[in-house]
Amino acid sequence: MRAPYFIRNLVPRREQTERPRPLLVALRDVTPVQWGFFIAGWMAWTCDAMDFFTVSLSVTNLQTTFNRPAKSITASITLTLLFRSLGAVIFGIISDRYGRKWPLVASLLFCAVLELATGFVKTFAQFLAVRALFGIAMGSVWGMAASNALENLPVEVRGLASGIMQQGYDFGYMLAALVNLYLVPAHPGASWRALFWTAAGCSAFAAAFRMLLPESEVFLRAAAEERERERTSGRQDGKTKVFMRESSILLKHHWKLCVYAVLLMAGFNFLSHGSGDLFPTYMQTTKGFTARQASISTIIASSGAIAGGAVAGWASQYIGRRLTIVICLVLTGAFVPLWILPSTFGKLTAGAFWISFGIHGAFGVIPIFLSELSPPGLRALFGGVAYQLGNMISSASAQIEATGGDNLRTTVHGKDVPDYATVQGIFIGTVLVYTIILAIVGPEKHSSHFERDKLAFQEGAAREDTAAGSETTDRRESADEKDDPEVLHQEKV
Repeated sequence: MRAPYFIRNLVPRREQTERPRPLLVALRDVTPVQWGFFIAGWMAWTCDAMDFFTVSLSVTNLQTTFNRPAKSITASITLTLLFRSLGAVIFGIISDRYGRKWPLVASLLFCAVLELATGFVKTFAQFLAVRALFGIAMGSVWGMAASNALENLPVEVRGLASGIMQQGYDFGYMLAALVNLYLVPAHPGASWRALFWTAAGCSAFAAAFRMLLPESEVFLRAAAEERERERTSGRQDGKTKVFMRESSILLKHHWKLCVYAVLLMAGFNFLSHGSGDLFPTYMQTTKGFTARQASISTIIASSGAIAGGAVAGWASQYIGRRLTIVICLVLTGAFVPLWILPSTFGKLTAGAFWISFGIHGAFGVIPIFLSELSPPGLRALFGGVAYQLGNMISSASAQIEATGGDNLRTTVHGKDVPDYATVQGIFIGTVLVYTIILAIVGPEKHSSHFERDKLAFQEGAAREDTAAGSETTDRRESADEKDDPEVLHQEKV
C-alpha cells in the first residue's frame, strides 16, 4: 500500500543524474575565488540585516528622540519592508542582464549612504523618508547575494552554504545587538545614531570586498557562449532585446511558480519579523527586563538562528528541502510556550534560542530552494522579488503586534503594559500552520544543476527551459503510472 501523495511528495526526486560526491570531497574542490564569491554574498546579507535591525534595537531610544509611541516608530519598519520589492525588481533585472558584481557593489554603497544619512536626521518625517529609501536599497541585496554565494559552488555544497549564507541575516542582527550593547552606551552624545553610523561602515566594507573579486564564473561563461553564438550565426539581436524577450516567456510560463514562491515567502517573513522585530521591546516592556538584558537575549537567540541555519541547510542536502523546512517549523511550534510563558530571563532566552533555531533553520533552506526552483537565467530577479514581495505582504508584522499589544494588556511590577507574549504566541502559531501547509504541497527541484542553464540574455533560454520541463514532467508521470522501481526506491530513501 502506497503512502498518501502529500507524504510521498515531500521525498525529493533529485534532478542530478550523476552520483553525488561526499560533502568533504566536494568542499576540497571549492577554489579560493569560489569561496570569495560565497563570502561576498554572505557579507552582503549580513550587512543588510545589520542595517535593518538598527531600528528594531533602537525603538525605545527613537521614541524618546522623536517623542512618538512604539506604533509610530514601527511604521518605519513597515515602510522599509514595503519598498524592498521595488529594489528587488530593479536590481534583479540589472543583475540578471549585466552581471553579479557591480550591481551588488552599487546596492551595498546605496545602503551605506542611506544608513549614514539616518544617523543625521533631525525630524521624524526625515527619519521615515530615509528609511523608505533604505527599503529600496535593502530589497536589492538578497537576490544578488544568494546568486553570488551559491551559483558557482558544487551542487553537493549548496545546502550547507545556503544555511550559512541565509544566517548572515542573524549574524547581522547579532552584530547590531553587540554594537548596541557596548558602543551606544559608550557614546551617550550620539546615542542610537552611533549604531546607524557603524552599520553604514560595515556595508561600505562589504562593497569594497566585492570590488576585489571578479565577475561570477557562471555569468562570464554565459556571456562568452552568447558572443560565440553571435559570431557563428551572424545574428546580433542585442543582449538586452534577447533578455526582454526570453524573460517575458519565462515569467509567463512560470507564473504559477512565482505566485507559490511569493505566498511561501510571505509565511516565512511573517515568522521572521513576527518573532524578531519587536523582540527587544517585548523583553523590556512585557517581561520587564533591562535594555542590556534584552540585547544579551537577542544575541543568544541569533546564535540559535545561526546554528539552525547551518544544520538545516546541511540536512536538506540529504532529506530534501521541503521536508527539512517542515521538521524545523514543527520544532518551532513545540517551543512557542517556552518563548512566551516563563518570567525568568534564563528560560525566556532558552525559548528564544530554540524558536530562532527552528524558524531560521527552515529559512536557511530558502536560498537554495528558490535558486533551484527559479526559471533559468532569472535567479537574482525571481528569488529576490519572491523574497521581497513576501516581505511586503508581511510588512505590517511589527505594527500588527504593536496594535495587538494596545488591546491585550497585562500587569508587570504593578504597571499596565502591552501583553506582547500572548500577541506573538497567537501570531506565530497561526503563521506556522499556514507555512507548513504550503511547504507540504509545493514543488521541489532538489540538487538541480541550475548553473548549466542558459541565462535570460542568451538566445533560446526559454525554449530550453520549456523543453526540459516537459521532458521531466512526462518522465515522472510515466514512471508513476508504471510504478517504476527506480521511483519507488527514491520514495523509500
